Amino acid sequence: MKKIIIVLSFGLFSFFNAKPAFIHGLSYSEMQNKLAEIFTRFTDKNEGTTSFRSLLIPFGGRAESLGNAYTGLSDDLSFFIFNPAASSIQKETQFGVFHNSWIADSNYETIAFTTRKNDLGIGFQASCFYVPFTEYNIFGDRTSGSYYTETTAALNISYNFFNGYDFKGLALGANLKASWRGVPNYTDNDTNQIISSSGLSQSALGIMADIGVLLRFNFLKFYNSREPNVKIGISARNLGVAITGFKSNTGIKLDDSLPTIFAAGISVTFIEPVTVSIDFKQPIDFAAITTYLLPSISAGVSVNFTNFLSVLAGFELKGGNPRISAGAEVQFSKVRLNLNYTLDLSTSFAPANRFSISSKILLGDKGRSKIDKEVDYYYMKGLEYYSDNNWEEAIVQWEQALKLNKRFDPAILGINSAKAQIQMFKNIKESLLLEP
Repeated sequence: MKKIIIVLSFGLFSFFNAKPAFIHGLSYSEMQNKLAEIFTRFTDKNEGTTSFRSLLIPFGGRAESLGNAYTGLSDDLSFFIFNPAASSIQKETQFGVFHNSWIADSNYETIAFTTRKNDLGIGFQASCFYVPFTEYNIFGDRTSGSYYTETTAALNISYNFFNGYDFKGLALGANLKASWRGVPNYTDNDTNQIISSSGLSQSALGIMADIGVLLRFNFLKFYNSREPNVKIGISARNLGVAITGFKSNTGIKLDDSLPTIFAAGISVTFIEPVTVSIDFKQPIDFAAITTYLLPSISAGVSVNFTNFLSVLAGFELKGGNPRISAGAEVQFSKVRLNLNYTLDLSTSFAPANRFSISSKILLGDKGRSKIDKEVDYYYMKGLEYYSDNNWEEAIVQWEQALKLNKRFDPAILGINSAKAQIQMFKNIKESLLLEP
């Protein structure tokens, strides 16, 4: 297994780090210039006018491999960013750690946990984005060194309503989040001494919420599985306020805008190994509501070659900087690893950046799969009795299935059909008795 992970890592890096021309023999820097010319028309002049930009950075791993087309899919811990309704539909309890080597020396670290009880999902997540900060005086001497940080913590709750066999329910969920922007203290130009609490006046506190909806059902499904093949998600992210001006002469202010986004996404699995997802995202600046911000669109595809190996790819067009992602997921025992590399106009290969890795520990499903097997057993026994015209015993078996899963639609339909058969034969017998 270690060899597989090493080969995948080397393959991903080698693919994107290839020095030969991607396009007509161009070098990578020349290709960047060509792409910049092509996509300049998509540049948003109002981009970057909001604060807490780290809220827009994905954890890395699976979601980024799919080009961040994840609002409708949201089938692992990355749902915290894309759709808070998805904790109520996760297959297993999960604990995960994520590392995203972002641009230049910046990094993004995340831990997350989620679990669910029947249709109720809960979870928590904590992330930290950090960049080295070094200050020099007018003589070029280093006077201070620390980190600029943005730290976010979130609590999640969601519930899946009307969960059934064909229609898998309507999930609603929310995150309650708090973010802290930590700015290092800086020095006085005259004394070269660090000014106590000077960074606090530029630091900020963000208080916000995410809300999401997730709809799951079967449509044009050509394979057998309990999992629905169509998912549609809608979410509103980073709704709240940012507070600045701590220990400053001007006092506390609410003058920072949060990077609020409204998103809609769909994922479809028409054939079992292949899942396609598409997202549309519209940013909103509530501090300048009339200012138009360009939307972004992303698409991703996941191919499951085996039950332990998947390959993923994605594309995102956000402003004038197109992003191409590729990744692989490997699972052994109860651990699932994802490796991802993203290529865009900000990517440099020395040192390597835009590389992410995630590790998720799968902690079981609290017996849900065992219950599903018992339901299937009683349902199949009911079919056997039904085929032998023993409708009363078939009803008994299907009622046992419904005790375990009251919304198991095949058993409900079977009971109705068996009762109809019993009633029909009763009517026939009564009519025969009435004949002269």
